[in-house]
Amino acid sequence: MIHAMDGGLWLHRHVWKGRAMAHLVSTDRERLLRYGAAIGIPASRLQFKPLKDPRTGERRNAWHWDLGGPYLPPPTRVD
Repeated sequence: MIHAMDGGLWLHRHVWKGRAMAHLVSTDRERLLRYGAAIGIPASRLQFKPLKDPRTGERRNAWHWDLGGPYLPPPTRVD
């Protein structure tokens, strides 16, 4: 999450109603829009949600994509 607070892209995997999904989160809206354009996600699907920066406790503007189905990258295996 710290990476997202610094403008990086953070992939947060989760399961919703038994379905694998992820949020791709950042405080850098333009960076998220570029990523979405590269993989074919309409800009209208980008969601705004302020998040609390764990370092300061302050709320920061942040955005995320909900990724599922063909937009969800396969998990990387850690051996």
